[in-house]
Amino acid sequence: MSRIDELAEQYERHIAAPWQRNLAGAQRIIFVVYPKEDERRMQMKLKEFEHRTKGAGHGWREVDLTNEFAEWMAAEEYREEYFRHPEELVHTYDRGFKTACVDRLRQALTDEASNDDSVLAVHGVAGLYGFTFLHEVMKAVEPLICGRVVVFFPGTYDQNTYRLLDARDGWNYMATPITGLAGK
Repeated sequence: MSRIDELAEQYERHIAAPWQRNLAGAQRIIFVVYPKEDERRMQMKLKEFEHRTKGAGHGWREVDLTNEFAEWMAAEEYREEYFRHPEELVHTYDRGFKTACVDRLRQALTDEASNDDSVLAVHGVAGLYGFTFLHEVMKAVEPLICGRVVVFFPGTYDQNTYRLLDARDGWNYMATPITGLAGK
């Protein structure tokens, strides 16, 4: 069985269990953690996670952040100037890009399909690397989470510490990790 299939099985067991309703937003987040080299395989298997979620009686919606930076940059009024002087961009994307990511998730979390029994799948988070911090984006939307948010996370999890792409210092987070290591 592949690592992704193992994750899908562990995810299904978790998502099919009765949901506790009185959790804080951070506790409603599930990180499906897999090695960064499996990113493309995971993208190809997202329908499997959707199928398992719906099979457990929950709604499924997706937000793909893969191209979020490119789309944000394309909409920037001063993008040509940023290409000429990229050092100027640092100050803008530190605030502007993070806000765009937060707004995108806020919109998905407050749309009419969002409810206590729905799952919002967030993938393509590797596209945030180097531009903003995933934990800051998630922290900003925690109060809006009413069902569950599943973050497909290419990186590592060890002793409550998550590291995106194994490259940055990790951060502690209250999310539920699904690592494929159950019973091992």
